[in-house]
Formats: sequence, C-alpha cells, structure tokens
Amino acid sequence: MSGEPDVLDEVTPELVRRVEAALADDRGSEVRALLADLSASGQASVIEQVSEPEREKLIAFLKRDLDPEALTELDEVVLEEVLDQLDSKDIAAAAQELEEDDAATILEELPEDERREVLAELPAEERADIESALAYPEGTAGRLMQRSLVKVPDDWTVGQVIDHCREATDLPDDVYDMFVVDGAGRLRGSVPLGRMLRSKRPVRILDIVDPDIPSVPADTEQREIAHVFRDQNLVSCPVVDADRRLLGVIMVDDVVDVIDEEAQAELLNMAGVGVDDMHAAPLRTARLRAAWLAVNLLTAILASLVIGEFEHSIEKIVALAVLMPIVASMGGNAGTQTVTVAVRALAMGELTAANALRFIAKEAAVGGLNGFLFALVMGVAVVAWYGDWRLGAVIGAAMICNLLAAALAGTLIPLGLQKAGVDPAVSSTVFLTTVTDVVGFLAFLGLATIFLL
Repeated sequence: MSGEPDVLDEVTPELVRRVEAALADDRGSEVRALLADLSASGQASVIEQVSEPEREKLIAFLKRDLDPEALTELDEVVLEEVLDQLDSKDIAAAAQELEEDDAATILEELPEDERREVLAELPAEERADIESALAYPEGTAGRLMQRSLVKVPDDWTVGQVIDHCREATDLPDDVYDMFVVDGAGRLRGSVPLGRMLRSKRPVRILDIVDPDIPSVPADTEQREIAHVFRDQNLVSCPVVDADRRLLGVIMVDDVVDVIDEEAQAELLNMAGVGVDDMHAAPLRTARLRAAWLAVNLLTAILASLVIGEFEHSIEKIVALAVLMPIVASMGGNAGTQTVTVAVRALAMGELTAANALRFIAKEAAVGGLNGFLFALVMGVAVVAWYGDWRLGAVIGAAMICNLLAAALAGTLIPLGLQKAGVDPAVSSTVFLTTVTDVVGFLAFLGLATIFLL
C-alpha cells in the first residue's frame, strides 16, 4: 500500500532529539533540512513536541519554509504561539496556499486588528472568500465548506462539462462530484465523476444527474453534518442557502476532523478537563481544571456529611469504616460504565425519546443482576472475614441498592441534562459520583445502624 508515511513513522524520538540538538547550536540550515521531507502533519508534530523556547527558535528558522498545511494540524495553544511569531505577510502567504475554510480557521485565532492586517495583504478575491467564511459561526456548515467546486448549468451536455473541467483554472485539485444548478443557482443534484466519464459527450447532464442527494443549510451544526456523512456514506455534501442556492461543498476530510474534535471534546468533558491542555502552561492548565475540581470538592463534602451522620455507628463497628469504600467504589464504577454508554449513544443519535425507556429498563436490569452477583460475592467474603452473617447481609443489600441507583443515575442524568440543554458529557460524571457516593454510604451505614446496633 503506497502513500504518505504515517506521522508516527516519520517523526521518531531520534528525529526530535536531532532537531533539538540543531536548535541548541543554532544550526538553522540543518533544522530546515530535517523538516524539509516531512509531511505537514509531521512538521506539526515536531513543532508540538519541542519545548516552548525551542519552538520559538524553530519557527524563527523556518518562517516561509513551514508547510502552510502544518498550521491546520497544530494544537490550538501551539498555533497561537506560532502565529505570534509570524508577521502579517507570512500569515497571508500561508493563507493563500490553504482552502478558504482552513485559512478562516487560522485567521480566527488572531486578534481583530491583526486579522485585518492579514486580510489586507491578500488579493481581493481570496480576501472576499475568507471573509465570507468568517461571517459564519464557528462549527457550522458555512465555516466548513469549500467554495471551490465544479458547478455546471442544467442545460449542458456531458461534453460541455468535460471541456469546462479541462479549461477552467479555478477548480479544486480533487473532484468527486459535479453539482448541477438551474439558472438561479439552485441545486438540482449531482453527478459522480465516474458516471460522467462513462457517458457519451452528447448526453444531457440532467439525464445522468442524481436529484435526491442530501444537502445541508449553511447554519447546520458540525455534529449534525458528521451524522449525515456517516448515515449516508458521503464523500462530499453540498451546502445551500434558504432558497436552495448552492453555496459550497463539505468534503469528507473536513468531516473526519470534526468527528475527531467531537470525540476528543466529549472525552475531555467527561473527565472535567473541558479543553485539551496538554500544551498549555501549568498556570493556565491549573486554572482550567480548578473549576470542576471545586465542584467535585463540594460533592465530596456532601458525601462526608452523610458519613458524619453515622459517626457513632462507625465507632462501635470499626468494620464499617473498612467496608464502606467498597460499596461506593463499586457503585461509581458501575455508574461510569452506564453513563459512558449513554453519553456516547446520545452523541451518535442512537438514544432518543423513542427508545429511552427501553434503555433505562435494560440498564436497570444490568445493574440489578450485577448487584445480586457482587452482593453474593461480598456477602460470602465478609462472613468469612468477620464471621458475622448479618454484616455480610448488610453489605450485600447495600451493594444491590447502590448498583441499581448507579444504573438509573447513569441513564437519567445524561437524559435530563440533554433535555435541559446542557451537554451531558460536561457534568454527568460529577452528578453521578455524588449519587453513587451518597446512596452507597447511606444504604450501607443506614442498614448497619438498623440491623447491627
């Protein structure tokens, strides 16, 4: 299988060390030579892996030798640092080499006054395209789409389309579909490149058009666009305005980036991180994470208050202090399994109002079955450990209660947050931990107080 080498294959630890050594000795020509044969992703990976002082030196050596596509591959924090080192002419030169959607993403990171300076350096036509992209909100079809496409009138023949593709100078490098429009620019359908090439020149393009292709409005959110591409197995998707006039096209490579971003965002949100802070400074990283840690502290205090209510019980039966973390921990882990499945199903559009009750019932059944299984295991273990069948029965009953509560919380919390308009990935785990800790401690200590004292 041929093609560009994988970035993990081309950017080795040895290469990074050689780049760092060359930077330390100010050997600029060697640095440029080491990065010259790398792909855009490879260059971006090297830039991200070196330290901040070395990164400044690296960008100073590269300047216009840096592949513009590498800018689109950089982490957001690193991109900000790199752009700070480039002047408006350098950024404008890079923007001219990029698709307008990628150029808009780069310019979005600049302060307003710097963005105007960069735009002023661009030719009028390219400036207008980028400004048009920037006019749409980030994360929408209008921002993702490319305006460079093959758009042909509906009264042309296949021969006219082929001649147009040969002679036009402003067409994209890679073409998969031709889009057919009427006299007012309204989308009438598309023709795959392969189908057109197999057709005779005199054939009317409308005779081979696919009129039922999916399209998306310019204000469609990127998550919805990803669902359309996945469900319809698309390579490209046209973007239209309210009157169905063709505005641009979204390509699958951009949607792959969207899917990656969405998956990363949900993973980080579930951990209470919010944004990818791997390349951020320690102070900024601490500030970003402190908010959710503060929320977790409050929930931990709530769980501690529950424990405090049973202080006398714990003093009389020391075994309770030994065993109660087991109940809370099992509930927390079981709940995390459920909430992960629920959040993913919501994100993929698989969990809806139509099947929510069935999903809740299934997870409750799973929680109950696991509750009985581990209640039996822990009950036997506690009887063997402490020789007290009542204590074994108490921890078994508490285990069943907490795993059932975890299953219900793991489904109801994400569903409730989504209905309230809150991203379930952001705060589900915080509420879940509170429920499993409070229910676990309350069930175990409460039952122990009733039946053992």
